[in-house]
Amino acid sequence: MQHCCNKFVYSPIINYFKNHTMRTTSKFLTSIAAIALIFSSCEKDHSGHVHNDEEVMTTLTYTLTAENADTVALKFLDLDGEGGTEPTITEGTLKANTIYTGTIEILNESESPTEDVTKEILEEDEGHQFFFISTIDGLSVTYTDQDGNGNPIGQTNSLSTGAAGSGNLTVTLKHEPNKTAEGVSNGDITNAGGETDISVIFPITVE
Repeated sequence: MQHCCNKFVYSPIINYFKNHTMRTTSKFLTSIAAIALIFSSCEKDHSGHVHNDEEVMTTLTYTLTAENADTVALKFLDLDGEGGTEPTITEGTLKANTIYTGTIEILNESESPTEDVTKEILEEDEGHQFFFISTIDGLSVTYTDQDGNGNPIGQTNSLSTGAAGSGNLTVTLKHEPNKTAEGVSNGDITNAGGETDISVIFPITVE
């Protein structure tokens, strides 16, 4: 009888530890899953800032100012985003043999109030760079700003025109480009890599 009694006395204790262990293991696995979800929901760029892969950019304005010429605003506007109504692109006429001071502003006007995306780009300057590709003879763009590592950003720049002509100027913003790759610091997009945040082709006339 002693053996029988011992059996009924210890069985609940064994079940308690068994169930307690299972509950503890379950809570531990749930915690691990939650932590994994948190880390997978955001992504840090190389500069240590959290980058929102779904950042909306509805408006890009490239303002060009010269002392002896009218101010020109090249503008891209796409309020309903990709796949909706075709974006509006404002063309520009520049004066020949002239140096312009350039400034780029990017907004998200689909929100109220309007979100200034330019501010976020500059906060994450080490992970962003603008590139300028021209099909117009004599037109070139040089950088006038730098990130925390001394590499270019391109949000402010200098645009120079040559003789009269016409063509396109493509403005591209790259996220996480390799700024130390060959030619990138001079504006060559070939080896930049990274992801394209926005790219706009502006028709330009130089006269």
